[in-house]
Amino acid sequence: MNEIDRLRIMVEGLLALELPTQSRIREIIAEARPACPGVTDAEAEELALEFETVHGVRMTDGAALQDPEFEPWLDGARSGIDFYYWNRYRRLMAEKGLSGQVLGGLGNVTDRILGLLENPERPGMWDRRGMVMGHVQSGKTANYIGVVTKAADAGYRVIIIIAGLQNKLRDQTQRRVDEGFIGFSSTAGSRRQPLKQKVLGVGRYDSRHRPSAFTTSHRDFHKGIAESLNVPLQNLSQPAVFVIKKNPSTLRNLIDWLKTHNALLGTDTIQEPMLLIDDEADNASINIKHRMDEISRINGQIRELLDLFERSNYVGYTATPFANIFIDPDSEDQMAGHDLFPRDFIVSLDPPTNYFGAARVFRDPADTVLRDVDDYEDLLPTSHKIDHAVTGLPASLQDAVRVFVLARAIRLARGQERAHNSMLVNVSRFVAVQQQVRNEIQSFVDRIAASVRINGARPFNEALEDPEIAELKRVYKEHYDGVCGTSWSQIQVQLHASVSAVSIVEINSRAAGSLDYAEHEASGLNVIAVGGLSLSRGLTLEGLTVSYFLRRSMMYDTLFQMGRWFGYRDGYDDLCRVWMPEEAQGWYDHIAESIDELRDELARMQSANATPRDFGLKVRSHPDTLVVTARNKMGSGQHHTVLIGLANQFVETAILHRDEKTLQANLGAAVRLADAMRAEDQAPENGEVVNGGRLVRDVPADLVDEFLSAFRNHPGSPTTESDPVRRYIGLRAKSELSRWDVLFAGVQRRNDRSLVDHRVGFPLVCQRRTPGKRSDRSMLMVTNKQRVSSRGITKVGLTESQVQAAESEYDASRSPSPGGNMNYPDWIYTKGRTKPLLVIHLLAIGKEDDDLSKGNPVAAWSISFPKTELAERTVEYVVNTTWFQEHYGDDDSDEDENDDDDF
Repeated sequence: MNEIDRLRIMVEGLLALELPTQSRIREIIAEARPACPGVTDAEAEELALEFETVHGVRMTDGAALQDPEFEPWLDGARSGIDFYYWNRYRRLMAEKGLSGQVLGGLGNVTDRILGLLENPERPGMWDRRGMVMGHVQSGKTANYIGVVTKAADAGYRVIIIIAGLQNKLRDQTQRRVDEGFIGFSSTAGSRRQPLKQKVLGVGRYDSRHRPSAFTTSHRDFHKGIAESLNVPLQNLSQPAVFVIKKNPSTLRNLIDWLKTHNALLGTDTIQEPMLLIDDEADNASINIKHRMDEISRINGQIRELLDLFERSNYVGYTATPFANIFIDPDSEDQMAGHDLFPRDFIVSLDPPTNYFGAARVFRDPADTVLRDVDDYEDLLPTSHKIDHAVTGLPASLQDAVRVFVLARAIRLARGQERAHNSMLVNVSRFVAVQQQVRNEIQSFVDRIAASVRINGARPFNEALEDPEIAELKRVYKEHYDGVCGTSWSQIQVQLHASVSAVSIVEINSRAAGSLDYAEHEASGLNVIAVGGLSLSRGLTLEGLTVSYFLRRSMMYDTLFQMGRWFGYRDGYDDLCRVWMPEEAQGWYDHIAESIDELRDELARMQSANATPRDFGLKVRSHPDTLVVTARNKMGSGQHHTVLIGLANQFVETAILHRDEKTLQANLGAAVRLADAMRAEDQAPENGEVVNGGRLVRDVPADLVDEFLSAFRNHPGSPTTESDPVRRYIGLRAKSELSRWDVLFAGVQRRNDRSLVDHRVGFPLVCQRRTPGKRSDRSMLMVTNKQRVSSRGITKVGLTESQVQAAESEYDASRSPSPGGNMNYPDWIYTKGRTKPLLVIHLLAIGKEDDDLSKGNPVAAWSISFPKTELAERTVEYVVNTTWFQEHYGDDDSDEDENDDDDF
């Protein structure tokens, strides 16, 4: 036993006596180190990080909605269940480093989901439909494998897992199921050649019972192999397991085989209780414009598969509530009657406290993770065609590769020699372009490797004479100096080991490259993965440190699912970096807040004993449904009607008309509002000073209505369409929306390049905003992130105690942020409002350093609506899908990749 292992055992014994903090873990290691003098500082720190992961991570149970008529069964049946499969799986998860608290949380939430399924011993015919909402890369697979093990223990005889649209994702899921449930790995199989199998995962502990696997890690369901087994499901002593791709031909083969070989004599049904897990439940991610027939066929086949069984459960797993079961049906009645609608239960999972999610990436005050990309259009334009020629790498992508090399070197210096390290490069949907990018990256890495091999071992100052090593030092200074706790001298000695181990692979339906982390468990796989959709949904990149992302989409769930950089980064989260354009950052940030808000709403609904249908209606009426609908319906007609609720919502005019006539009309509307307020003895110049602007309280609703009536909205900003917003206000103008807070927003800082406007009665220093890249002569997109207001705008008008209460409530429901700081999402403050807030923005449009002092301001507005105490009523919006087709159609056609497409 080496000294680090001996120290680990000593520390484990001491930690078993208490629930330690991060500082206490390090104290205990320091106390024990004298007995193990050979342990270096780097090894001690690595051990501390390891124990932080095991002992410092917590996991709560999340929230759930369910059919109130359902009769609980699990507690009464528990004493008669031998949790053989679950106990093996729990042991495996503990071996992988999950803390006791997280294992307890996983046990609780899988118990909750199992209890919401039907009792498999209940006779008669029944079916259950449910949904589980996780987070991107948060452990949904680990969760549903836990549910599967408990379902098998409870008596479910058939388990079907639909693992996604790509072969590589299905293969990866099969390996996870092999490891966590089956206990054996199947590597090949045919009628003439039996399966070659080896024990792995849970099979190492106990292999007395073994599920019957009808698929392998290298082969999807195949009727010929299933027929060669010649064993009906009812004759199997252990559960039958199928891990299949969501593909019409695979589903048809499985349905036909089940009908032919397993249905009861004289019927088309099967008596064995069945659990179906759909790991791609958010089907709106498929481009409906081009694949409506296929989607209908797949959904129909899933329903047909469920109908084959007299006793069935469907559980859809998704990372976004903007799923097609809520959005696509034309009416509320159709939504609730949708065959895959989760009418019986919806469970929202909370990730463990060490989850590296959207809040860390997009709301980190230190802004260490995100890097803007603005140098790609010449070499890798986002709207390129299939025959695009790649003639080089953008400087930003070169720096991203350098950061990856450095991050690997830092992890080596930290003693993480056997850890996997991955980099994601997602810049094109076309296989031919991906291949060229892969080759360019290979050449670039070879160049770095040659320099490091020749000059990396020279004295530090001499080594820096090599241009490539000097560039690595420059990037180190920009990204890691003073951040990572590792000096340049420590990194330089690790550069050769870092870069020499890097492989560059394509991950798509045509390439032979793979991400077989299990085969490199002893030494760690160090890989730069170049791909498109295969890297965008479900596929896990172990040790993902650097991501370079240029794909552009307005579709929320598609974009969010591409976020492979979310997950668990214990021991190296400070090294992670993500490159993406500002526009994509804006979409991500926005949808992350919207999903966060809806999860919070689900938790509130749980307290009110609401039903899954209630939550479905809440999703359908959320303002962001307008954008989802616009994208889903592109190409199907000019206009579509959507019912939206504005209570507790924030909306703003992020896209504006740019023609001079409209600009003057909208600016005139703002000036007339100020004049009308002055006539009511509520002059803006006499209002409270708020960050350079003026806040006026208790403004009558009719003045707000007149302003909105005069303002000319752009169709690219559907949530701010004047007519439905005015209708919503009109329904409450004599009650809870009768009096408004109105802010004329400005900034405090002023210089000789600032635009100062006096039209509203006081010298207002206009907010400076850059035009987004999609802006043209007729359309102004306010910044690439499509954001008019500054973060925190919804706090305006609240008292200090109201702000603190909102933040405390949010903190209590979330894990602490790194460093203890957080940029809070705007929606948490809207809940504390008692009056609506209208913000008038007078914007100075131009680049950051432009002299804007001689220009005219551009008027925009935003509204923060309070929650409603009245019966919530929606208002009718009409979505102009033609505009969205013209401006986003090409981008969203990028989502057409799958294993059957020929690009």
